[in-house]
This record gives sequence, structure tokens and C-alpha cells, in this order.
Amino acid sequence: MGQNQSGLPGLPGGPPGNEQNKDADKDKKKEKKKWEPPLPTRVGKKKKKGPDAATKLPSVFPTTRCKLKLLKMERIKDYLVMEEEFVENQERLKPQEEKNQEERSRVDDLRGSPMHVGSLEEIIDDDHAIVSASTGPEYYVSIMSFVDKDVLEPGCSILMHHKNNAIVGVLQDDTDPMVSVMKLEKAPTESYADVGGLDQQIQEIKEAVELPLTHPELYEEMGIKPPKGVILYGSPGTGKTLLAKAVANQTSATFLRIVGSELIQKYLGDGPKLVRELFRVAEENAPSIVFIDEIDAVGTKRYDSTSGGEKEIQRTMLELLNQLDGFDSRGDVKVIMATNRIESLDPALIRPGRIDRKIEFPLPDVKTKRRIFNIHTSRMTLSADVDLEEFVMAKDDLSGADIKAICTEAGLLALRERRMKVVADDFKKAKEKVLYRKNEGTPEGLYL
Repeated sequence: MGQNQSGLPGLPGGPPGNEQNKDADKDKKKEKKKWEPPLPTRVGKKKKKGPDAATKLPSVFPTTRCKLKLLKMERIKDYLVMEEEFVENQERLKPQEEKNQEERSRVDDLRGSPMHVGSLEEIIDDDHAIVSASTGPEYYVSIMSFVDKDVLEPGCSILMHHKNNAIVGVLQDDTDPMVSVMKLEKAPTESYADVGGLDQQIQEIKEAVELPLTHPELYEEMGIKPPKGVILYGSPGTGKTLLAKAVANQTSATFLRIVGSELIQKYLGDGPKLVRELFRVAEENAPSIVFIDEIDAVGTKRYDSTSGGEKEIQRTMLELLNQLDGFDSRGDVKVIMATNRIESLDPALIRPGRIDRKIEFPLPDVKTKRRIFNIHTSRMTLSADVDLEEFVMAKDDLSGADIKAICTEAGLLALRERRMKVVADDFKKAKEKVLYRKNEGTPEGLYL
């Protein structure tokens, strides 16, 4: 039995041929092919090939949520692009923005805080004072710590805050702007040669105005005081203002010109203040000459009046009297006044001591007329038939301004007919026209 068991195939003691068979079976299983679909048969009619299956799929569109998401992404993209452009523009415009900011700050500095201009009445202590505004009332206010208290004195002009009226500054130069305009920066072109006749008047005004400024030692040696001022009076158009212009042209002193009506101001006290400012500026720029034209506007005779305007004019004249003959010396300041109505002036204004010399300007005589005609016709082209002696010897009451008007009108008549020469007929027509307008009451200033 032991042999039969050992001789069975597959046992350890069996023959080797059985093991080889098992290996062969395994190889056959491995070599066994996979299943493949059968080849299509060609039997029957060939079908047409249709469109691709992908094309048969329905179109797919994004839903509302997808649309919102895409729109949000586009907005984010646009925002990033805009932010990038904004940064670039800011970097590019930064210098311009700095320049604009600097100009804006400069404008703010110039604009500053609004302030009022007032006057300091009394200093109470180091931090408080009494001030008066231009409107009239007085206030008890404080003085700011940054204000220079050394320059504060009663009567000086100050700057006050617009709300609490506190003193925030001091106006050092309180010269009225009107006085600055009165000072002649450029001398007139008229000279003594342009004044026809008036030799005696020129000599008197030189002795009273020019000589004391140029040679004051002569008066000291003589033992007299030079005249303080002169007044020029006479008919209109006789050369009073012209002679004052010649004085301003010939002298090197500061010349201040003012019309009497400019001293009449709207508010109470402004007129006397302007007179004080005028003479103060004249003293600061001494030697100087103050020429007041049409003095009869403020220098009329005083009388009792209930009108506030008349009282203010009288106060202005009283301040002028005080400046002319006050305690202060007016050595280097000379005053020239002009008027054609000296009879209406107050006697206190033209008395000796204030106005030491009165110079009359009469209507021109024959010699003066001839000289004035020669002055005004020296640059004109006259015809041979023009005889000026006919007009000089006429008995008409012609002033210097009338003679100038006749010469000017004759030139205009010749120019109207396109002629460069003035004939005698032009002078006759011009004289008739000037005398007619003068007798009709036309203002003489039209021909000045």
C-alpha cells in the first residue's frame, strides 16, 4: 500500500510528469484571449453617418447665480484697474496738488481773520484798554499777549477783532490814503515862462515861498520871520492855479495839493483828522509846500447854524486855523491858498500871522494880453493875414483862460476845414463864440 500511495500523481512521491502538466494548464489560461466584440457585418444597406453626438446635446446657459458671480468678478477687475489708474494720476498730480495747497494756504493767510480799525482812547493796565470804534461807541477790551505794548499810546490806530473787539494789532503808519494821493510824485510841466505877465505876482510868491525854503539864513540875518503862507485871489481864469503849478515845477520841496472840498468828510471828526494828517505828512517830508485850492469851500465866515453839516465844516476850518497858527512851529512848511471869493472868507483865516501875504491876480492888461497871445500861438501856424494886435487892443474883459480858449477854438475851426494854417477869420469866429458862451453863463472851467 505504501507503494501505491507514493506512486499517485500529485503526491510528493509521484512521477514528475504530472507537475509539468499543471504548469502547462496555467500557461494556457494566461494565453486565453479576452472577449472582443464581433466584427460588424456588411450585410444589408449601409447607414448614413449622422452628426456628432456632442452636437446633439442641448445648449447650456449660465444660471442667474453664475451671472451675478461673473458680473461681480468683472466689477472687481474694473475696480482694480481704476484704483491703479487713480494711484498713477495721484503720483502724477502730486506736485500740482502741493502747489494748489500752497496757494490756498497763502490766500488763507492773506484773508486771515476779519478785523475792525479803531482808536485807542486809554490804557487801563497791561492787559486791558478802552478803545473806540469808527461807529462811535467805546469798549473796555483786552489786549492780546502778542501785541507790542511799547508802541501803544492813546490816539494811535489799532486793529480789533470783529467779535470781541480785542486789540490784536497796531497800525504803525496811520497816514490817511487820501493824503498819500495828494502828494505830487511827478512835477507839473508848467514853469514861470508859461505864465504870461504877472511879474510882480511871481516876485512876491518867490519871496514868500521859495526863498524861505532855499535861503532861510537871509531872514535870520534880517531878524524877521518868513511868511507862513500866501493867498492868491482874483477873477476866475487869471492864472492862480497855473502859478501854483509853476512853483511846484521850480522848487525841489515836497508839494501837496488839495482841494478845499476834499476836507469835507461824511463822518464827524474825519475832516479835522484829515487836516492834521495833511500837515503831519508835510512836516515829515519837510521842506514842503501845501497848496489848498478853492479854500472858500471850508473857510467861509462863521455864523450860528443848527445844521450838523455846517458845524462840521466850521470845525474843519478851526482845525485848519490851529495848524496854521498853533504852538507847533511851521518853519519848513509853507501854505499857498487860492480863491476867487476872498470877501467870503473868515477874517481869522486871512489875518496876518496865518496868511502873511495876499497876492491879487487882476484881469490882464494890454501888455499881459500880448504876452499870453504870444505864448499860446507860438506853436501854431498862422496865416499872413492874422493880426493879433487887433485882439490885444480890444476892450473886451478877457482873462488868461479866455485867451487860451480863443486860440484853441481857432485851431479847431481850421482843423475842421482840413487846413493846417489858421487865418484871421478863424480867430474872429472863435472870439465871438467864447464871448457868447461867457456871457451866457457857461462855466469858465470848460476852457481851463
